[in-house]
Amino acid sequence: MELNGETLRFIREHRKDDVRSLALQAPKYPDVDMPVALTQIAGRQAAAEKIPSWHEEESVLYPRHLSLEQCSSEATARYKASIIPESSSGTLTDLTGGFGIDCAFLSPKFHHVTYVERQEVLCEIASHNFPLLGLNHIRIENKDGIRHLQEMSSVDWIFIDPARRDGHGGKTVAIADCEPNVAELESLLLEKAQHVMVKLSPMLDLSLAIQDLKYVQEAHIISVNNECKELLLILGHNTVAAENIPIHCINLQTKDGRNTKTTGQFFTFTREQEQSSPSEYTGTLDKYLYEPNASILKAGAFRNVACIYKVKKLHPNSHLYTSGEPIKNFPGRSFRITGVCTLNKKELKGVLGDLKKANITVRNFPSSVAELRKRIKLSEGGEVYLFATTLNNEQKVLIRCEKAEGRN
Repeated sequence: MELNGETLRFIREHRKDDVRSLALQAPKYPDVDMPVALTQIAGRQAAAEKIPSWHEEESVLYPRHLSLEQCSSEATARYKASIIPESSSGTLTDLTGGFGIDCAFLSPKFHHVTYVERQEVLCEIASHNFPLLGLNHIRIENKDGIRHLQEMSSVDWIFIDPARRDGHGGKTVAIADCEPNVAELESLLLEKAQHVMVKLSPMLDLSLAIQDLKYVQEAHIISVNNECKELLLILGHNTVAAENIPIHCINLQTKDGRNTKTTGQFFTFTREQEQSSPSEYTGTLDKYLYEPNASILKAGAFRNVACIYKVKKLHPNSHLYTSGEPIKNFPGRSFRITGVCTLNKKELKGVLGDLKKANITVRNFPSSVAELRKRIKLSEGGEVYLFATTLNNEQKVLIRCEKAEGRN
């Protein structure tokens, strides 16, 4: 992809401007390839948060919005690379190359890498970007991924990220509804590789995914800043009973997408451990309240997390916990309880007082956040956190909290 001088100059001069406003000014710049320029400006602006190390390189080219929207962030791509053992480094084939974020961040772990992508424009972008980023050992194949899989020689690792949209643009979350269908390809994938890393929608049911695939070795649920982003499955040649598959719940904390830091929010369990873990329920609240991070809630490690961190669960379906003493490194948000009440007007007045705004979360409660906010007349924000939930005695309550000092 070649950009003329006027187009490059326009991109540099307007890199921080609003793309929609620039589009209206297109007639003023007859020598600028405006569709390309707008795509590059929008891409660079998105990369500032999503792929910051690429954003720092001005010559990187970006694809159209959909490809950029669907690609991994730098934080999740770096995490994927951390999964690969050093002893496994050798050869990697990425069968669904896309914009190339995952391929690029996985590639330093391997001596030989093949990027496969059926869209020619994305291959052109990858051909431009990879050498620019010092990734000269990546070979680019403009080919259908399944055809390449059928014809390729064996490698150490295969990475595959099935498309999660149907022919009408709707989102799909079941393996069978993705393209390609990894369940149908599982035998062939493992015939061609020792290990396969499968990236799936965070909306996919983990138990169903493990049921659909026969050779899952481990699962990783990745959140960034407590928003669930990806479900990763690692396939191998050994069979592991579904209840013994390790499930890794990760919550990466990052401000700029690249400088991730761990804060104790890495939690691993198995279904067998979850089923065998005792869980103590309580109808009363102690001094502290805990909400597991999004990955743990997605994975369903409700009893195991209570058992390990010695906290009491408020209700089998509430997924909130309490303790009398602060719990260090709890994998989620920690709060100090400052008040509790029912929705009785007099009790509400006593606990909320003249409060004008608060952050509201609903867990196992008959009203939505919007309905509750309207009822108690509070706007969003501030330093106060309200949890509407149900206690083990089935009482519906509103818990007023503040963040526990030095946590979250």
